[in-house]
Amino acid sequence: MPASDVTEPQDQPWSRRRLRSANERLLLDRLRALGAASRAQLARDTGLSKPTVSSALASLESAGLVREAGTHTPERGRTAVLYAPDPAAGYALGVDIGRGRLRVAVADLDGAVVARTDVRNPARTSAALAALVVDTARLAIARSGADPAEVAHGVLGTPGVYDERHRRVRYATHLPGWGRAGLVDRMREELGVPLEVHNDANLAALGEYAYGAGAGSRLFAYLLIGTGLGMGVVSEGRLFTGAHGLAGEIGFLPWPGRGKPQRLEDAVAGVAVVESARRFGMSGRPTAKAVFDAARQGQPAAVRAVELEAERIAHTVASAAAVLDPDLVVLGGGLGHSAGLLLRPVRERLRTLTPLRPRIAPSRLGTDAVLLGAVATALDTARNVVFERRTAGT
Repeated sequence: MPASDVTEPQDQPWSRRRLRSANERLLLDRLRALGAASRAQLARDTGLSKPTVSSALASLESAGLVREAGTHTPERGRTAVLYAPDPAAGYALGVDIGRGRLRVAVADLDGAVVARTDVRNPARTSAALAALVVDTARLAIARSGADPAEVAHGVLGTPGVYDERHRRVRYATHLPGWGRAGLVDRMREELGVPLEVHNDANLAALGEYAYGAGAGSRLFAYLLIGTGLGMGVVSEGRLFTGAHGLAGEIGFLPWPGRGKPQRLEDAVAGVAVVESARRFGMSGRPTAKAVFDAARQGQPAAVRAVELEAERIAHTVASAAAVLDPDLVVLGGGLGHSAGLLLRPVRERLRTLTPLRPRIAPSRLGTDAVLLGAVATALDTARNVVFERRTAGT
């Protein structure tokens, strides 16, 4: 048979369903971008015919994905019904697992957080921490009023890197036993929610890009400075994770120590600030927050400790600048709250270290960066899952 005689069987049922599904997804995505729109506006924006738009909207409405959202009366012409995505068609779960705090949020499909639960993390074993995550997530879901079955996807943010092959978290040195195999599987099973696991600094970077200081940046690095030290890198809106998911584990860089080599994390994280303050003469058992509070009051030992921390952060930024050439470095994490004290000395020290000087800014999201990054990441998948579930029978 000549090649010109071969035609695709466009009348096949699967082909028609695929085309219908593509049109429905196109319209739903456009409605998410617009917030609400009429059939005529959707037809103009997408290039679809008005009958096709009407049919697709009817299917989306029947599936519970779209709802009427009022009317619009133009200066000329008839009143038009407006349509908008139904935010309650499904939900996403975000979890931030920290050494001191556990934060959980449930968001609807518009991305609005409808429930949130923050608790102290007293767990000293991996089993206790896994149970705390499950219990806190269940509480947040109950507070949201959502049917647990409608929570389509969840993302856990944790120190370290999740090894999918061996089904365990690696390098989470501040969470004892968190590297045990099977913990994530256990949480998935007990919650009944599909769960992804991502590095906390990476999620913080995504959160800062979506909602905070990183918006519009071509390439930026987010430094998570708290109990540990991590870095997330976002390039053109996409996370850079490296060949094995370890890109940004800047805390493992070597650092010269007194008597023995250290890691950069040992020199920059919160414990180092406390150790410096005590070495300079600060009494008692202060926390990093207390050291920064004392520095604001002009206490000499605390001021010296903060100056040393700024110098070490400047070295960290210089390293990132040489390797990544970012246009922006965001300071976040627990110590990011004290960026007001750190920014000027970090910038001044950076000028003496390198000619590479990216803009440095404080996090706009503070301690919510990881959680909001987890929600944003979960939301992308949740929207797809909900669409597939609700249109499967159409």
